[in-house]
Amino acid sequence: MTARAGRILAGLARAGDVLALWGDLGAGKTTLARGFIAAVVPAEEVVPSPTFTLVQTYAADIGGSPADIWHFDLYRLKSAEEAYEVGIEEAFAEGISLIEWPERLGSLLPRHRLDVTLLPGVGADSRILSLAGPDAWMQRLGGFKSALSGE
Repeated sequence: MTARAGRILAGLARAGDVLALWGDLGAGKTTLARGFIAAVVPAEEVVPSPTFTLVQTYAADIGGSPADIWHFDLYRLKSAEEAYEVGIEEAFAEGISLIEWPERLGSLLPRHRLDVTLLPGVGADSRILSLAGPDAWMQRLGGFKSALSGE
């Protein structure tokens, strides 16, 4: 379900979008990001977690137009300003940003973003997914629930 949610969100994303992936360690943030990336990157590519590199970029096709996907894992940031060193401004301006541990950005986290929160579900492998964002995102998400359930 988590990777599928990522694939569906990839179909709704546009250049300039920021998706803040919230959740504890092991919540499924990287799995969701991998699903998103796999849906829009033309070649089959290994999608490692950027835990140690802080960011991985991927050339993608979004709605027939080229765009870069920036996958950030900010767990190891010591200060929000360190995000400038890994290209966060460029990512926000030109690409699509998937940000794990977005709370590390503090006030640098854009207000116009989609918040994707993953919480543990009832079973060991189940997740509760919550989406929140500005009206523009909420309109795009109109069919998300039915797409996720396969209807």
